[in-house]
Amino acid sequence: MMSTLRYQEIEVAGAPRELGRQIGEAAGERIRGFCEVALTRVNRTIRVSRESAMLIAQESIQRAEGYSPEMVEELRGTAEAARVSLADLMLLQVRNQLKADDSGCTSFSLGSVTGLGRVACQNWDNDPFLDPFTIVLTRRPTGKPSLTTVTQAGLIAYVGFNSAGIGLCLNTLPAPSRKLGVPHYFTVRGILEADSLDGAVNAVRRAERAIPANIMLTTPQGPANLEVTIDQVYVLSDTGGGIVTHANHARHPDLVAVTNGFPELIQSQPRQARIDALLEKPSGSAWSLGQVQAALRDHDAYPRSICRHANDDLNTGFWQTVFSVIIAPEAHKMLMTRGTPCDREYEVYLG
Repeated sequence: MMSTLRYQEIEVAGAPRELGRQIGEAAGERIRGFCEVALTRVNRTIRVSRESAMLIAQESIQRAEGYSPEMVEELRGTAEAARVSLADLMLLQVRNQLKADDSGCTSFSLGSVTGLGRVACQNWDNDPFLDPFTIVLTRRPTGKPSLTTVTQAGLIAYVGFNSAGIGLCLNTLPAPSRKLGVPHYFTVRGILEADSLDGAVNAVRRAERAIPANIMLTTPQGPANLEVTIDQVYVLSDTGGGIVTHANHARHPDLVAVTNGFPELIQSQPRQARIDALLEKPSGSAWSLGQVQAALRDHDAYPRSICRHANDDLNTGFWQTVFSVIIAPEAHKMLMTRGTPCDREYEVYLG
């Protein structure tokens, strides 16, 4: 049972090392706890020795530093203040390189919601065991856009928005992967340091990536979605209706055949069809907040619904909607439920 409906909120500011130190001081207990259990949770589905996992983490430090020395410097500050090693902290960033990142999420981006402007929205369906390590973190780095994310403590970036008008959600995209590359969350941070769709795409393209991913965006240029493989970045843009939606299978024609070679992730096709039906273009010029929340709370095909609940699936039955988020960068806030949105109200978090 969750003890509160809100996540811990932390705000930090300064140069990279100082940002990290402040994060480590404020969230040290959660970071240490997450480091202690991270590999155990990976080993629920595959067997990876600590020696093998730490080798990948160590080798990933150099690759991450090649992508952004400042991000690694921030992690060094976090590691020092939280009293963990940099390699332990890097293991948190590369867990999804040890196995397929199997979170199955439904996301969408809308060009206009009454009272909020542009939004990116998501139900994050994953292991509820991660809830105690989750925080809402606002970073105000020197000389760069500020960014507010809902994230597990210790990650360099996660779901959220920046002060330049970029909002970001993350979905799993089944496709080929490799063990080594720039860790995924570093490219996510690169997007949250951008100020345009082109900048977001370039932040991903310039990395030698290890895993595929789907990235739902709201940008000053409108809704967009990035289907990312280790070799390509496919951009799905708004075609005029002010909406882009995505579950966990490829929609770009050039990628469909690739992802069709992988098992469907937790009823992705039915969730896609359902979210498209729920978010048909309204009669007016904007969607209402009520319509957006109703879509995220939807129980069609319950418990394997958009608002997902535990069920009897042998492999993924413990997954459920761990949080539901409506990201509104123009309004400088996120509306979020800690847990399934069907049985609680959306709390407001300011950036």
